[in-house]
Order: sequence, then C-alpha cells, then structure tokens
Amino acid sequence: MTARPNTPAADEILGRYAPVLDHGFVSLVDYMGGDADIERAARVSYGYGTRKSSATRGLIRYLMRHWHTTPFEMVELKFHVAMPMFVARQWIRHRTASVNEYSGRYSLMPMLFYTPERENFMLQSATNRQGRAAAAPDEVYDACVSRWHEARQATETHYGALTGDDVARELARIDLPLSTYTQWYWKIDLHNLFHFLTLRVDPHAQYEIRVFAEVMAGMAARVAPLAYEAWIDYRFAAGSLSRMEVAALAKLVTAEGEGDGIRARDGAAMDGQALAAHGLSPREIRELAEKLRAPEVPDFTLDPDRLVPAEHFERKMAEAVPVVDRKPS
Repeated sequence: MTARPNTPAADEILGRYAPVLDHGFVSLVDYMGGDADIERAARVSYGYGTRKSSATRGLIRYLMRHWHTTPFEMVELKFHVAMPMFVARQWIRHRTASVNEYSGRYSLMPMLFYTPERENFMLQSATNRQGRAAAAPDEVYDACVSRWHEARQATETHYGALTGDDVARELARIDLPLSTYTQWYWKIDLHNLFHFLTLRVDPHAQYEIRVFAEVMAGMAARVAPLAYEAWIDYRFAAGSLSRMEVAALAKLVTAEGEGDGIRARDGAAMDGQALAAHGLSPREIRELAEKLRAPEVPDFTLDPDRLVPAEHFERKMAEAVPVVDRKPS
C-alpha cells in the first residue's frame, strides 16, 4: 500500500515495453497523478475520496472544453523510447518536455537501422512536399532495400574500425545515418502530451512517428482515462471553426431559444460562391466540408499482451553494439 495516488491500469503496464517499428520501443517507466489529481488541482480544497467519479468526469470535461489547461499539467508521464534518428529530430520539435538522450559520445551506438515495411514504402506526393502518395512498385522497394543494406554494412564496418582504432567516439559517430536508432527518456505533463498526440496521431502525421504516438495515447488512457476521453471528444476528434465559418453556418441553422436546440433554416443552402462571399478560400471551403463529416472515434487501446520486459530490448541493444568494444565476461 502506498500513500502516492496510483492508477491500477497504469501500474499494470509500468516498466513494460511495447515494440514499435522494427527495432524501436515505448515504455511508460513512471507517472505522477491521474484524473483525481486534475480535479484536486482545479478545486484545490478537496482531499482524497470526497467526490464521485461522475462529478470528476464532469469537471474534467468542463476544463478541457473551456481550455483550462493548468490542472492537466499536474499529471506527468515519463517514457523510455527508442526510435530512428529522423523520428527523434521531428519529435524534439515539441519543446515542452524534459529529455535525456542516449549519448554517442560516451557509449557505443548499437548498429540497428530502420527499414520500412513494404506496405509503408511509398512514392513522393505530387501535391504535398512532406507527404507520401501511391505505393511504390515492388522492384523499386527491393532496389532501395538492397542499397540500404549495402550502405549500412559499410557504415557498420567503418564505425567498428574507427572505434577499434580507439578513435574518439564523438568523432566515430559522425557519419551514422538518420536510420540509426537512438533512445531517450522523455518526461512531459499531460496537457502538453495531449498537444503532442493531437499532432502526431493525426492520419496526416508521418507514419514512423505516428505509430509511437498511438502507443503513447494508449498509455495515457491508462493513466488518466477521463482526461483521455475528454481529449478525444474536445480536441482530437473535434474541430475548430473560424469566424467566417461560424457566420456561414449561422445562415443555415438557427438557435431555438435559450439552449433549447437548433434547427435548420427553411430552404437554406450555400454553394461555393456563397461561402466565398463570407471570405472562405477554396481550400477553406474544402476543409469546412471535411469538418462537418461525422468524425471517426479512434481506438488506441493498448494490449498488455504485446508488451515485453525490459530485458528483451536490453539484450537486443547489447548484441548490436560493435564487437570491438566488448569486454571479456
């Protein structure tokens, strides 16, 4: 028994590792607080066990709905993550976390490299400079994998030779490719984690960072399930409306009294020209149409059966370190 607030669903997965991509992982190694702590931070005066779960849920949803973000900052999660370097470079753009990354200056880098699966290997989009389009032909994929394999073999040979010649590790690492795996501890509060997840579990996010974010969303759901539910309903599966969009929609529907509902205006309709008259660009009109489609509620449920102990990845990383630096047992 501990005096520290805990969530049994989070404790069930604590310190266990979810495999991601070919060599990566995510682990929730620690957390502080949960749904009840969000409420206590908001109300300040309430102690343990003084509120019903339904009241906690109502307050958390009110806080999320009205952008009262500080109470969510009272909950923190600490992750251990291994990912390809190019994913880490995207990830570090979120500057609202405390990060401590594996150092190639002090430790030898494991010779582990990311290779996309065939179904995730795609051609460049013609309309989106940072996106993918159609699947690549099999022969293109096979040729790329062959080139990657050849280049990585050379990288591993050169890195091993440099470290074997006792070249400083901070220099030996400088030609390692972005496909090389790195790892870090990443500690963040729940408010900023939700912001990270909103961007990175989005279908438009790059696949290789999205799969990490999806696992972390499942872990966050175990730490603070009511806050997670509110994030899905009021952030991730929701959408904001601009002034022009609200003005256009007001021409189509009208409010009934004081909170008695809304109804469609008789015969109301708006074509693209009418929407443009409200100041909406062609792209904004397309985006409005997308917002008005009923959103799909994502399922980021984490399956504990797919988690592995820390020793699994400890062995994998140790075996990938160049042999030249191994000490006799």
